[in-house]
Amino acid sequence: MHINKKWAVAFSVVVLACSAYAGSVKESVAQNDTTAQTTKTDSAGAKKAPAVEAKKKENEYEKLMKDSGTVVKGLFTVRHIKDKWYFEVPDSLIGRYLLAVTRFASVPQGFGVFSGEKVNDETVYFEKRDEKTMLLRAFVRTQEANSNDRIYQTLKQSTADPIVAAFPVIGKNPHPGMNLIDVTSFFVRDNNIVGINKRIATKAKLSGQQTDRTFVDTIKTYPINVEVMTTRTYGATIGTSRASGTGSLTLALNTSIVVLPKEPMRRRLWDERVGYFTTPLTLFSDRQHKSQRELFISRYRLVPKDVKRYLRGELVEPVQPIVYYIDPATPKKWVPYLIKGINDWNVAFEAAGFKNAIVGKEWPNDPTMSLDDARYCVLRYLPSEAENAYGPHVKDPRSGEIIESHICWYHNVMNLLTKWYMTQCGPLDRRAQQMDFDEKLMGQLIRFVSSHEVGHTLGLRHNMGASHATPVEKLRDKAWVEKHGHTASIMDYARFNYVAQPEDHIGEQGLFPRINDYDKWAIKWGYQYRPEFKDEFEEKEKLMTETTAILSQNPRLWFGGEGKNEDPRAQTEDLGDDNVKASDYGVKNLKRVVAGLPVWTQQTNGRYDHLREMYANVRQQFTRYMRHVMKNLGGRYLNNLPGRAPYEIAPAKKQKEALEYLGRQVFDAPLWLYPMAITEKTGIDVQGELNTLQKSVLDVTMTAAMLNTIYNDSQRSAKAYRLPDYLNDLFAQVWTSANAADEMKNITRRALQRQYVENLNRLLNPTEKDKAGRSAAAYNSDALLYVAAHLDKLENYLKGQMSAASGIQALHIKDLLQQIQLIKDRRTKVN
Repeated sequence: MHINKKWAVAFSVVVLACSAYAGSVKESVAQNDTTAQTTKTDSAGAKKAPAVEAKKKENEYEKLMKDSGTVVKGLFTVRHIKDKWYFEVPDSLIGRYLLAVTRFASVPQGFGVFSGEKVNDETVYFEKRDEKTMLLRAFVRTQEANSNDRIYQTLKQSTADPIVAAFPVIGKNPHPGMNLIDVTSFFVRDNNIVGINKRIATKAKLSGQQTDRTFVDTIKTYPINVEVMTTRTYGATIGTSRASGTGSLTLALNTSIVVLPKEPMRRRLWDERVGYFTTPLTLFSDRQHKSQRELFISRYRLVPKDVKRYLRGELVEPVQPIVYYIDPATPKKWVPYLIKGINDWNVAFEAAGFKNAIVGKEWPNDPTMSLDDARYCVLRYLPSEAENAYGPHVKDPRSGEIIESHICWYHNVMNLLTKWYMTQCGPLDRRAQQMDFDEKLMGQLIRFVSSHEVGHTLGLRHNMGASHATPVEKLRDKAWVEKHGHTASIMDYARFNYVAQPEDHIGEQGLFPRINDYDKWAIKWGYQYRPEFKDEFEEKEKLMTETTAILSQNPRLWFGGEGKNEDPRAQTEDLGDDNVKASDYGVKNLKRVVAGLPVWTQQTNGRYDHLREMYANVRQQFTRYMRHVMKNLGGRYLNNLPGRAPYEIAPAKKQKEALEYLGRQVFDAPLWLYPMAITEKTGIDVQGELNTLQKSVLDVTMTAAMLNTIYNDSQRSAKAYRLPDYLNDLFAQVWTSANAADEMKNITRRALQRQYVENLNRLLNPTEKDKAGRSAAAYNSDALLYVAAHLDKLENYLKGQMSAASGIQALHIKDLLQQIQLIKDRRTKVN
């Protein structure tokens, strides 16, 4: 905090009084010192009075205190003397853990990150090496042992925390238990604690720090934290931002140093069946035969005000609720919707036994509060052209306790919401049939994104499997979907209900995501107060038993992960329990969107910017549906529900349906996606884009790895696809006659078939590059024997087609037969 006038006057009086006292003491001491040095003995042996008094030497602390400066007391006593900054660190804080969070406070235009975004965070603590030296160490340990175990001593010696700074202790402090250190250079030099780390400097193309233009601006101290503001200037590569044309970049950082709780919160050990962010922990014990590895979750500390009532099952307010403030830079009309998105989580906390556990508030008009202060959770509104928002959190590494969060909300996220909603629900909601959504609609869209990001800051990971819990046909059932929602979790990327059709007349409640069954369950699991257990290990065993029972009864609570594994049931942006059926419905709606775009995106003066942007998004959505379906090919289900096998190969039926979808929606050129009314205004190369689209899909279906996976799976499961069946079904989707009424379909079909033959050549005559790395095993597989036989089948098919072919089709078949002969001539062995 700043020093007010009253304090400044009081401080001046104290300084004057101390100066007077120091002068009298100095005089007295001088007399004593002089006596000792100048005493003489007279001729009678009697001692004479001292003639001259010597001065006592001042220590470094006393000399420094002679200079005028300011002093403020808080977590540390902060002194500013001339151009130097000092902390007086009390012995009571030696060894206490401090969380240092550094954020950008100002940045140059075009820098790529924005004010309010985090630079780094680290947990540190002071250690007194001796009376003259104070060390600062970073807490990086992830291994533990009980202090009563013998292994504890060697573990302690094997897990030393790094020293990140050393400070000379200045002089002898007259205040007992206080240690004065100069922190100026620590805060102006770059380091991984309070400065720009190497990763960010490299990405931003920053060169050396310009020390003559780098300063500590202010240091404010409060009861549990210190806020340090610095201005930093760097050399910069020309062109990295607008400001870099000068060869320099200047930015500001704010570092919050917050004291962590003396006693850490009890950890909650993770169960992989519930999606939380985690921290690793390894435990050693004298009683073990093997070290124990655990993960503990990130969560806020919630304790009921009235434990007795809470344990009786009554809803009880927490001692300290979770409070999120809205950045005052946020456009006023969106503030209520952002607050609603935060408060929506109360329904989940009620499942955990708490009421009013979380609250969104407008930023108060309080000069003592700072948006950069790590004591406050804030939704920061950033002037970015990026179409995004994200919700990180900062935690105590000892326990996983979330200390604070700054949700970063980019201005252009509203454009992203416009594209999503028009593309997925334009035919279902008339309000989405224009580029400028009304305030209520955009507000509700903002509310949903706000809730999603807040979920991350509460510790929840994405659950991309949540939407799989809803049968596809229920997505069209108005009564059901409006009651239950189209996805079981707002933490899924199940944006909107694109499966619903206009004739279903489904309202907003059935189109928008909401905090739902999985979210309530996950919050209950992570936040329920359980004081009855002696430690986190007993708690873990009990919670696992409870979780098994609950998931056995309600598979809708399945946590499917982040959508990055091989399971086709857990994908980003998909809906329902059947990718093929859902994507077919999605395509039906996309056709309606394409037809409406010229009107929905109309602009004056011959402009088509909106049309180009929305049309690109529609094509992306089509590709998204295609990829959802493709993931079923060679897919495997990863189960963590009770009673299920951990691994299941995707049934042949599902994979066959996926191939049929690709045949009718992709290989049969989707010319509806390229109407002349749009392509002539957007300049799209229709044939080139279709060729690229079809090739990308065909290539995936014909990789050596894919064929080898299908072959190997067929040896493990009677339900798996057989490789000959797969090849025959793929053949049926590609090798149809090129005799469509629209010549563009024939042109793209021939290109697709040429690519098919080229892919067979690559499989049977691979280059050394093709066989390198992970693909090596796939090229030494029985699967390629089936490919060789398949080539013979294709040759016989083409020979049979030749007699009925004419014109360009005859030339096409003749060329393919020549290519097949070349493939056979090259092939001398199975590679």
